[in-house]
Amino acid sequence: MLPENSLSPGEPIRLFHLSDIHFGLEDESALAWAESCIAREKPHAVAITGDLTMRARHPEFAVATNWIRALDVPVTVEVGNHDIPYFNLYERFFAPYKRFHAIESMVEAKLHLPGLAIVPLKTTTRAQWQRFPWSNGWVTEKALAETLAAIDALPAGTRVLIAAHHPLTERRAKDGKLLTINGTRTMEVLAERKVMAVLSGHIHDAFDLTAETRTGPLRMIGAGTLSKRIRSTPPSFNEITIDGDRIKVVARNLEHVPTAAMQIDQVPENALPPREPDEPVAPVGAVPPVDPPVH
Repeated sequence: MLPENSLSPGEPIRLFHLSDIHFGLEDESALAWAESCIAREKPHAVAITGDLTMRARHPEFAVATNWIRALDVPVTVEVGNHDIPYFNLYERFFAPYKRFHAIESMVEAKLHLPGLAIVPLKTTTRAQWQRFPWSNGWVTEKALAETLAAIDALPAGTRVLIAAHHPLTERRAKDGKLLTINGTRTMEVLAERKVMAVLSGHIHDAFDLTAETRTGPLRMIGAGTLSKRIRSTPPSFNEITIDGDRIKVVARNLEHVPTAAMQIDQVPENALPPREPDEPVAPVGAVPPVDPPVH
C-alpha cells in the first residue's frame, strides 16, 4: 500500500493511465514524450495496466523497471500476459513475478488518494486449462475475492477505480468467442459495489465504454500502447481527471488526434491490427499496412 497523497479533499484528481509499453519493442519517441509529460505535469498518480515487456526477458525488465523507478510520482503496476516468462517454464509456474523484484512494492499496489482508491484486479494467469495460448484474461475466484475484500475494507464513501490488464468483456460481440473468463460475473459484482470504472490495456487501442450488467452499468476505460505494436491508433496514454463523481478521459498522443477519433467502440479479441471488415477500428484508422513485429 502506498502512502496517502497530500491532495486537499475535494480537489480534482489527475491520473495518467499507461499500458502496453512493451520494452523490447517500445516506441522510444512516444516513451520519451510520456516521460516528459509525467516529469513536467506531475500527475497525482500513474497507473500502468500491464505488459511492461515484450517477452519478459531480463534485459527488457531491467530497462522497464529502471524507467518506472525514475518516475517521481506514486505508481501502481499490473502484470500483463507478456510480463510472465515465456521461455523459462520453471519461473513461469513457480516464480512468475521474480523479474519484477526491482519494483516489487509497486506491483499490484493499492493507491490511496483523498476519497479515492485504485484497487488491483489480477487477470493474468500462468496457464489456462480452457485454452491455449494463455494470452487472454481470466479472473479466477481467488483474484476476484482479493479485489472484493480490498474494496470492502475501504472507508464508506470511498470512490474506487479498478486496475487490470485485460478488459473484462467475456465474449466477442460478433460470434461469442471467449475473451476474458469470468468477466461477466466480475463486471456484475463490481457494478454492484458502484465501482467508478475499470482501467485496462491489452488491446493497444483506447476506449471508453459503459457495459450494462445485470446489477447496473460499469464504465470500462482502456489505454493504448506506447510501443511499436500499434493496432489502429498512434501511441498514446490516457489522462484521467476525477472531479467528484465525474470522470473525464483524454487520450493523449503525439499526433494530436482528438480523443473521440482515438477510441474504438467495442473490445476486439487482441492487439493485432484489424484485417477483417467487421473488426473494430478507431476513427483515426491508423492501421499499419503490415502486422507489427512480435519478437
